[in-house]
Amino acid sequence: MIESKNQGYSGEINVDRDWRRSVAPTRRFSVIWRRINGGVLLRAGSLMGFALVIAYFALAAPGFLSMGNVANVLEQSAILGVLSFGLTIVMIAGGSNVITGGIDLSIANNLGLSAAVYAATLKIDQPDIVALELTLATGLAVGSLNAIAVVGIGILPLIATLTVANICAGFELVITQNTVLQANSPFLTVLAGNGPFGISTPAYLLLMVAIVLIVAIEFTPFGLRLYAVGGFREAALASSLSVNGYVAASYILSGICGSIGAVLSVALLSGSSTGSGDMLLSVVVTALLGVVFSRRLVPTISGSLLSVLFIGFLINGFQLTNISSYWVNGVEGVLILFAVATTSLVCRTEA
Repeated sequence: MIESKNQGYSGEINVDRDWRRSVAPTRRFSVIWRRINGGVLLRAGSLMGFALVIAYFALAAPGFLSMGNVANVLEQSAILGVLSFGLTIVMIAGGSNVITGGIDLSIANNLGLSAAVYAATLKIDQPDIVALELTLATGLAVGSLNAIAVVGIGILPLIATLTVANICAGFELVITQNTVLQANSPFLTVLAGNGPFGISTPAYLLLMVAIVLIVAIEFTPFGLRLYAVGGFREAALASSLSVNGYVAASYILSGICGSIGAVLSVALLSGSSTGSGDMLLSVVVTALLGVVFSRRLVPTISGSLLSVLFIGFLINGFQLTNISSYWVNGVEGVLILFAVATTSLVCRTEA
């Protein structure tokens, strides 16, 4: 429900109410029935698939469900999870069309550049607080550049963010000279260590970031307006919402997620990471698959969290059962095809 502030109109724009009035009862019942069958069955099938994967590897690999292995999966999924949260926010505000809607192809290269900034700052004997500030500022700058290109100039998000990704990759090479910059500090040692119950700090940070973003995006007016901007743009404009402002904010938040992922990367790898752009496919897989895990087939942070855990357990199961890592990219491609095809099919049956 979105309040309208337009001159000459008083009341509310309620998409569900207007839709119900304009559609005949029999037609409306048919659409609702298909929506329930399509969305609910797809989500139920996805969760069942998740459970079957867990059950299979639990039987095939002793210790798969042990506390130590679960903690290991959470740690290995921390960087991917934080990046996928950033991309999910962009998808929420920009709409589901990846060509004209929300997409951020720079987020993986943003991580590489931010990690290089962190490691290079420590290398010149600056304290952790300075390195952390510069790293977050780098992510903020990348997100702002995306926002300017998409909102200010009007470049298609696909092209704009791909261009920014190349800029990030270039500056990373300038800083690192295509080498790994080692980074060690007391803060990084604590960040890479273990917290309560023997679970690593990155695993706790993944869950903390997820909880904060779930509350902020799914249960606050700001988050609801992001969904309105991405899903009902004309209604949002009629309600005098700052559509461009919310879209720009989504890219800035994505940039910050990239820099947070960079801090985790430096802590876990003890330095910068070359070739971080290779993570982009995994990030896109996670964000798109998160739509399938969501209740209404829309991007959600909670759906992306389930998605990253699914992929994390899947890859971990491959490792424990000695299945070649060469299968990983193929499986990720199949998951992208599955997520896009199934959501498109359900949306087409709703029309």
